[in-house]
Amino acid sequence: MEFKRILRTFLKIVLPLAFGGLLLWWLYREMDISEIWRVIREGVRYDIILFSLLFGLFANVVRGWRWGLLIRSLGERVKMSDAVYAVLGNYAVNLVLPRVGEVWRCGVVAKYDKISFTKLLGTLVVDRVSDTIMVGTITLFIFLFNIDFFTSFFANNPALVDGFRSMFNSIWIYVLLVGMVVVVWLVFKYMSGFKLVRKARGLLDNIWMGMKSIWLLDRKWLFLLDTFLIWGGYFCYFYITFYAFGFTEDLGVVVGLIAFTMSSIGVAVPVQGGIGPWHFMVIATLVCFGVNENDAAAFALVVHTVQTVWTGLCGLFGIVAIPLNNRKTAVQPS
Repeated sequence: MEFKRILRTFLKIVLPLAFGGLLLWWLYREMDISEIWRVIREGVRYDIILFSLLFGLFANVVRGWRWGLLIRSLGERVKMSDAVYAVLGNYAVNLVLPRVGEVWRCGVVAKYDKISFTKLLGTLVVDRVSDTIMVGTITLFIFLFNIDFFTSFFANNPALVDGFRSMFNSIWIYVLLVGMVVVVWLVFKYMSGFKLVRKARGLLDNIWMGMKSIWLLDRKWLFLLDTFLIWGGYFCYFYITFYAFGFTEDLGVVVGLIAFTMSSIGVAVPVQGGIGPWHFMVIATLVCFGVNENDAAAFALVVHTVQTVWTGLCGLFGIVAIPLNNRKTAVQPS
């Protein structure tokens, strides 16, 4: 039992962190560390970077508000403050356990607001799908109007092309996907009488109910507005930092949008805080626009470190605030 616990801890924490650390080492191994350190000490307007942090907090608060709207559309009573605190805490948990924060978020709101955990999972799916659509839309827009950038990006990083090609050329990927679908269909078709299958069906029904929350919203325009505010906030959170460095302040909004989009794709890799993949995407993008590799590396190191610390601090606040916000509820007799 102890071995299994250690193995789970290794797979959830150590392995992703080791991958990120290895990628980070690979990125910085041949760079001039003294030059990077000089930029960090003398070439950064930290007041501008600190100002940018407000936009990251704003975006996450709006994300919590938007999630609360989805939950309320199901007829559930959730405190908006709980939804906001849970979203903030979500990111702090993810810094330790990648992707576990989403489960924690649903669990803590289910506990304090007495809402079905599986319904909350359904609303979380809507939350994440909307993010995927936004990133996909921005990426498509950038691709259509900046094809030269992608040509240069993949020419400078041929390993990425080879990796994608080998992944999708493997017949076993498609065999595995089809096999999984067939097995699930057979189980629900011919084993529906089993207690475990009935429970699974009930869980899926609740998740599906949560996923339908977007259609139950009375003011869908408010969900769209919140989505644009969230991603506008995230963009400002990233782009304002361009003005903290002499070598990026004149690159312009378009380059900022491209670098922001590439960094968002990097964060999708299940590594704590995007350590490694985020740096790779940002450095590779800035280099494509003529920024010196050492300067790009300094930019990525400073911005990611400061933003990660800020995310952790805001997340810790959310984790502490949500039980305090429910103290009166907790002491009431049942």
